[in-house]
Amino acid sequence: MLTQLDLLQTEGLAALSSIIDEAGLESFRVAYLGKKGSVTTIAAGMRDVPPDLKPAVGAKLNEVRTTLTVSIEEKLLGLQSAKDAESVTGIDVTLPGRPSTSGALHPLTRIRDRAIQTLRRMGFALADGPEIETEWHCFDALNTPADHPARNEKDTFYLPDGRLLRTHTSSVQVRTMESVKSLPVRIIAPGAAYRRDEIDATHLSVFNQLECLYVDRDVSLADLKGTLEYFFQEMLGAQTQVRFRPHFFPFTEPSFEIDVKLEAKGQEARWIEIAGCGMVDPAVFQAISQQRGDALFNPDEVTGFAFGMGIDRLAMILHSITDIRHLIENDVRFLGQF
Repeated sequence: MLTQLDLLQTEGLAALSSIIDEAGLESFRVAYLGKKGSVTTIAAGMRDVPPDLKPAVGAKLNEVRTTLTVSIEEKLLGLQSAKDAESVTGIDVTLPGRPSTSGALHPLTRIRDRAIQTLRRMGFALADGPEIETEWHCFDALNTPADHPARNEKDTFYLPDGRLLRTHTSSVQVRTMESVKSLPVRIIAPGAAYRRDEIDATHLSVFNQLECLYVDRDVSLADLKGTLEYFFQEMLGAQTQVRFRPHFFPFTEPSFEIDVKLEAKGQEARWIEIAGCGMVDPAVFQAISQQRGDALFNPDEVTGFAFGMGIDRLAMILHSITDIRHLIENDVRFLGQF
């Protein structure tokens, strides 16, 4: 058996020297060291070796196994080094390297995240809801009459089954009030909204909106005003002036448009409309109470405020973007500025 092991080692090393690729090396390893390989087969015959020869035969068997294992590992390293060398053949290492560019978050993502972080510091929690909605969640629960222009097929994307693509994220507020177990409710509802707008420099058929809702006992208009002034000063700068103008929304009463005064370099300061807000209309609480079948949102006991804004418009104001379409065109030349 000692002679057989010597012969096996000599043949194995000779065969190993002629292997030219990793696939052949793996076949060699299986043939010699695998479960049914030559070395394993000889090792199985150790039980038939006379006791006085077992130490010598065992030592030789270990030597052959170790020699072949080490030789296989060295051969593998050699093959891999040769492959690496071949892969860089023809490359001029004296040429300057190509600079790598780092990516960045999309301006809409940055504005949304910053707005959410600001509102979460004020105690608001993040909420979400479906983009395909029912008329009840999108209009009826929000005190929007059947003849309101927003419910017209010329303004809203309706599906064949009567559902629609939500026109605002106010539907998330409705779904939240439907499901909560107790007060207060204080949520942020960011997400996409859809309207049949003609696409131009300031309008898209899909846009990003962020709305907030706060409902509790004794929520006042002063709470709304203080919240929004703090929010816009955090987003636009501590010196930002905020103005509230009376307006009308079906789901809030009283309602206001919110303007901020911007002072662009080299231009006269001007007021820009940026959001809408108001105190939640008691009719909304009444509809929610009827849907829930309890008195948690009894309009005689609770009050609340809501406000919403377009994130796209906020990004345009913050970064002086003149065309909203730049935000969806995926032009690296534009996005690289951020």
